[in-house]
Amino acid sequence: MRWIIFVIIYVILDIYAYQAFKTVTRHSWIYFIYLALSLGVLGYLLYQFNVPEKQGLTGARSYAIGFFLAFFVPKLILFVLLFGEDLVRLVVSGFQKLAHSNADYSLPSRRKFVSQIAMGIAAIPFASLLYGMYQGRYNYKVLKYVLHFDDLPEAFDGYRITQISDIHSGSFDNPEKIRYGIDLINEQKSDAVMFTGDLVNNTASEMDPWKEVFSTISAPDGVFSVLGNHDYGDYVNWESATAKKANLEALKGVHREMGWNLLLDEHKKITRGSDAIAIVGVENWGAGFKQVGDLSKAARELSKEEFKILLSHDPSHWQEKVKKDQKKFHLTLSGHTHGMQFGIEIPGWFKWSPAQYRYEHWAGIYNEAGRFLNVNRGFGFLAYPGRVGIWPEVSVIELRKGPKPA
Repeated sequence: MRWIIFVIIYVILDIYAYQAFKTVTRHSWIYFIYLALSLGVLGYLLYQFNVPEKQGLTGARSYAIGFFLAFFVPKLILFVLLFGEDLVRLVVSGFQKLAHSNADYSLPSRRKFVSQIAMGIAAIPFASLLYGMYQGRYNYKVLKYVLHFDDLPEAFDGYRITQISDIHSGSFDNPEKIRYGIDLINEQKSDAVMFTGDLVNNTASEMDPWKEVFSTISAPDGVFSVLGNHDYGDYVNWESATAKKANLEALKGVHREMGWNLLLDEHKKITRGSDAIAIVGVENWGAGFKQVGDLSKAARELSKEEFKILLSHDPSHWQEKVKKDQKKFHLTLSGHTHGMQFGIEIPGWFKWSPAQYRYEHWAGIYNEAGRFLNVNRGFGFLAYPGRVGIWPEVSVIELRKGPKPA
C-alpha cells in the first residue's frame, strides 16, 4: 500500500512537471525523453527495493536513491511553484466572475514565463544532485582546528590528531579516489589517527576489497577506532542470531587485520615521559539509535584530572551523557550525522544543513565549559551516493596547552 501511495504522489508531481515542459516547449520529442527518463528512474527504484534477495543499502540501491532524488526534488519544486500559480489563477478567475456575473470568464491560461522561472529554479537541485553523485562524494576536504586546554600535559603541547569517520565501505566504487583520500590522511603526519565508527553499511564482507588500502593508514601512536550503529548489522535480516553475532566478530577482526586499535568500552594511554593522555572508546550510544556503550566502564580507573579524548560515534551521546559526566572528558570525537551530505557552508561565516533539525551538534567544533566536541562530516556516504555542499572530511586537531590567544 505504501508503494502505491508513493507512486500516486510521484505521478501527481510528474503531471505538473509535464505541464511545465508543455508550456515552455512544443517539441514532442522532449516530452517523450522526459517521460521515459522519469518512468525509468521510478521503475529502477521500485525494482531495487522490491527484490527479495536484495538487503540493506547496496551500491545499486544507493544509485537508485540518487537518481530518484535528482528527479524528485526538482519536480517537488515545480509542483510548489506551479500549484501556487494555479491557486492565483483560481482566485483571479473567481474575482472576475464575482465582479462580472453576467460575463463568461474561463480560467486564465498558464503563463509561460512562470513555467520558465520554475524550471530554471528546479534545474539547480537537479544539477547539484547529479554533481554530488559524480564529483562531490570524493571531494575530500582537510579541516584543521587548534584547541586550547589549560590542563593539557606539557609533553602533549602541539599533539596532532587526524580524525575520520563513517567510511561506509559498502558504498564505494572507485579505488583510485579512495586511495587519494587515504593518502590525504597520511599526508597530515599526525601523531595519532582516530576513526569514529561505521566502517560498513551492513556486513563485514563489505570491507574485503578495501582492507588492504585502509591498512596503509598509519601514525606514530597508532590508529584508534570504535564501532558505529551500522557496524552491528542491525539493518539487514540474518538467518539466525548466531550469523549476526559472527558478522560482528568478523568486523572486529577486520579492525585488527588493518592494525587498528578497536576500543570496546575501554581505554588506552599514550605516554610522553612522565606525561600521559587517555584515549577512551565506547560502543555505539545514540539518542534514537543503538545504546550499548558504557562510558563508566570505558573510563574505569581514570581520574577526573587525567586528560581524556573520547571516541563516541553519535554526537547525541555528548549532549545526553558525556558533557555532564563527573569525569571530565576534554575532547570528544564523533561522526554519524554526515552533515546529511547536503547543505551550504561558507567556512567561518555560515553553515546550514537539514541535519541541524535532527541534531543539535551536527558538524564541526562545539565547546561547553572547556569540554570540546568535534563532529566529523564523514569520509564516505550512505543512501544518497553523493555530497552537495557538505563535503567528505578529514579533521586535523592540534592540542595546545594554555588559554586561547586573544
